Amino acid sequence: MPQTPPFSAMFDSSGYNRNLYQSAEDSCGGLNYHDNNLLSGSLEALIQHLVPNVDYYPDRTYIFTFLLSSRLFMHPYELMAKVCHLCVEHQRLNDPNSDKNQIRKIAPKILQLLTEWTETFPYDFRDERMMRNLKDLAHRIASGEETYRKNVQQMIQCLIRKLAALSQYEEVLAKISSTSTDRLTVIRTKPQSIQRDIITVCSDPYTLAQQLTHIELERLNYIGPEEFVQAFVQKDPLDNDKSCYSERKKTRNLEAYVEWFNRLSYLVATEICMPVKKKHRARMIEYFIDVARECFNIGNFNSLMAIISGMNMSPVSRLKKTWAKVKTAKFDVLEIVIPFFSLLIKDIYFLNEGCANRLPNGHVNFEKFWELAKQVSEFMTWKQVECPFERDRKILQYLLTVPVFSEDSLYLASYESEGPENHIEKDRWKSLRSSLLGRV
Repeated sequence: MPQTPPFSAMFDSSGYNRNLYQSAEDSCGGLNYHDNNLLSGSLEALIQHLVPNVDYYPDRTYIFTFLLSSRLFMHPYELMAKVCHLCVEHQRLNDPNSDKNQIRKIAPKILQLLTEWTETFPYDFRDERMMRNLKDLAHRIASGEETYRKNVQQMIQCLIRKLAALSQYEEVLAKISSTSTDRLTVIRTKPQSIQRDIITVCSDPYTLAQQLTHIELERLNYIGPEEFVQAFVQKDPLDNDKSCYSERKKTRNLEAYVEWFNRLSYLVATEICMPVKKKHRARMIEYFIDVARECFNIGNFNSLMAIISGMNMSPVSRLKKTWAKVKTAKFDVLEIVIPFFSLLIKDIYFLNEGCANRLPNGHVNFEKFWELAKQVSEFMTWKQVECPFERDRKILQYLLTVPVFSEDSLYLASYESEGPENHIEKDRWKSLRSSLLGRV
């Protein structure tokens, strides 16, 4: 199959690909153009525009944009059923008397559409109804043509591998989550079980930054592009009740990525607040500053910001005697960086808040979805990056599974290290000692 260009190349600076839609396509009805740019359309007309015929194949930008946004108006399995119906009925794939030459012309186009769908939105096919329709249509295409049969088998096998890898990844996440414990609980019950800190596991900041990058890229890789739509776009009042938001939001991999950011922040704060001696706490802060700088040099801005977030948490920032021993000059330079991922999420959120999904006439506001697709396509390009560093299982295991302090435990450790400075802190310290340690 031909190689497709990177997602970033699909969209121009205005948010959608220009001069792709010729005036002849206006004849499909229900679509509104301006200067050859598709601005809006009825849902049915947009579905028709997705389905290829002998003389037409939709542009890749349109396929991605419509598959991304259509789930706001109907379930993916409903869209697949409609696509299958149009392909079978309109192209007469079920008619034994139909023109074989015409089928040979249309079959590769339908197969290419299905391939783009399975490659870009594989998680849609966790639904058995989706997989059933896919296999049925693919079988119709492949019958009687050995070349198509091989391509169909290749497409379905690739999809099954992706879904199997996803299931395995989710099982690992679930296992990690089920064994997570507050570090204070571990210290109280098994004080000898946690003797190590991050520096004893990995003394080189550059190596730790590399391993953090492994975790970042793996978790990014498993986020489906549709999760951004499902996480940030609310149901439009004009939409019918078939919106897929009547189901539980399918954003588990996006949430796992956010949870990793939070875990790393708490891990940093835990490692800083753990040492009894002030000089050891200062050394830990300087170590994480060096790790943050290495993350910046690598381009791993998400881990960088998680580390800075951990160092800025109140239980850490209040340790004034500790910070007095830290060389803060090298810390200042890190405060200028904006994380890629947070910025992307904000952009999508504000785009959704500022624009309606439908126009007053009921048409889908496709101009909005061009812009949404452009933003998500930037993420798609980012997640295709392969990590160039060797994996270190020992370091990865520590980063992902070592117990961290809860927020209350962090404050308690902070007050134990450097006592309360005012009545509010003193009262909180007493309360935490009582609730967490059983001491007055």
